[in-house]
Amino acid sequence: MLEKRGWTSPSIECAPKLAALDALRRVSSCEPIPSVSYLSRGNVLVVAGEEAARARDAAEALATTLPVTVVGNDKFESSRVNAWNGRVQSLQGYLGEFMATIEGLQGVVAQAPAKFDLVLDFSRPPLFAMRQPPQGYFAAPAPLEALEPILAEIREAVGEFEKPRYFAYRENLCAHSRSAIAGCQACIEICSTRAIAPDGDHVKVDPHLCMGCGACATVCPSGAMSYQFPRVADRGEQMRKLLGAFAEAGGREACLVFHDGADGRTLLARAASEGSGLSANALPLETWHVGSVGLDLLLPAIAMGASRVCVIATDAVDVEYRAALREQMRIGQTVLRGLGYEGIHFQLVEADDPRALSTALDAPGGTTASEPASFALSNDKRTSIEFAVEHLVRHAPRPVDEIALPEGAPFGEVRVDVGRCTMCMACVGACPESALMDGVDTPLLKFLERNCVQCGLCEATCPEDAITLSPRLLLTPAVREARVLNRTEPFHCIRCKKAFGTRQVVEAMLGRLAGHSMFTSQAALDRLQMCADCRVVDMMSSKNEVSVLHLGSQD
Repeated sequence: MLEKRGWTSPSIECAPKLAALDALRRVSSCEPIPSVSYLSRGNVLVVAGEEAARARDAAEALATTLPVTVVGNDKFESSRVNAWNGRVQSLQGYLGEFMATIEGLQGVVAQAPAKFDLVLDFSRPPLFAMRQPPQGYFAAPAPLEALEPILAEIREAVGEFEKPRYFAYRENLCAHSRSAIAGCQACIEICSTRAIAPDGDHVKVDPHLCMGCGACATVCPSGAMSYQFPRVADRGEQMRKLLGAFAEAGGREACLVFHDGADGRTLLARAASEGSGLSANALPLETWHVGSVGLDLLLPAIAMGASRVCVIATDAVDVEYRAALREQMRIGQTVLRGLGYEGIHFQLVEADDPRALSTALDAPGGTTASEPASFALSNDKRTSIEFAVEHLVRHAPRPVDEIALPEGAPFGEVRVDVGRCTMCMACVGACPESALMDGVDTPLLKFLERNCVQCGLCEATCPEDAITLSPRLLLTPAVREARVLNRTEPFHCIRCKKAFGTRQVVEAMLGRLAGHSMFTSQAALDRLQMCADCRVVDMMSSKNEVSVLHLGSQD
């Protein structure tokens, strides 16, 4: 009953909210997404660590229904348990595919790999140090009474299982690295399961390790990583219907409340049963994980008519995810404030107490556009943000041409010191988003600001330290127009007059090599000013040059 009222007490009139929730229920279901499968045969590895007695008891309890192997320093005799005297040096994998490297096994000289389906780990510290270990792995708790539920869960983890493939990855948009120079590391650093790892110029994601937090898509500046559960376009349709029906029924100052289906839902239920719960203008929207709520949902929600967006983060939400959400909200709030929208539009509600939750959600929202947007969100992250910004600019209380953004924002310009730049075009080769371009047949450097994600690859690649990044949001048509950052004259071969390279590159090369022992003669310096063809001809025709053709010849 309380859930149908959006976690609002029966004593509070909330007809517009009920109309909005009814419209949300009528939204067509999302298209299916690919799944990831696991196969577990129930082969359990128990790592004894320093708790041999507890490990032995747990192994005996599991061995009544499952094949169990215990690895530890204290070997014991059991008719049901395989007891190996050794040490687990490393462990990797997931449910049904754990590989343990074990050293010190009797009769085995080399380290021996062994495969298991499930792992119960009594080690201190645990073998998996990531914030969220893989499915099928259980770190044994210290309290005795907490162990039995884990043993019960292990007994049930046998068979074939499926889960959604929570993410999609387009490597052509990825700004991770170029030519071994690091650029964006955001998804790797935020992943709590270590499912994401470098893979050359791109990254790779192990879908079996991914648990669907969506934080990788939230922090990805280019949209190379996107969340699929649901897709942004589907979530956008839910928000549009929810907010539209609320406004049509007479609702005002809508507050969109994102919460997860576990601790967040429980907290909302407690708030509704123990007090007034959510206010009449607070519209709950459940998500698999709140870490997936990024700028491509926050700004469109305001454009669609919400005066406020709150994200409930209970103690179960990692501090890294909270930091990422705060940063997304800070960027969004900077944009709205720059356009003249007053008040607080975004809030991360960090509460585990129903009263604290109700108090936080009762705070007033900010001003919004005079006319709500009706556009459909795109699954492309930057396109969705662009749609929202264009609508907010169109109705802005204080129109401006640009907004300065905090460091780390995924929008901005590249500035080039023309005095340092030699027009080598290394930055063009490094740019993964085609924000920096050359002039093809003309020696010039162009920049398309709309494409720039501020990954820093151009800055890190530039051999002259001529590039700096400047985060901002440009709101004029110039953001879609390529502009020239630097231009120069082509350098012409001193022998055939054919254009090759740029004057800055050749002059820089002459300045750096003039003192080198191989370039003490004028002829050698002249050769640096020739095209490739003329350089070869000059070397072959010079009688004073050392040639491999004459090495070892007799007088």
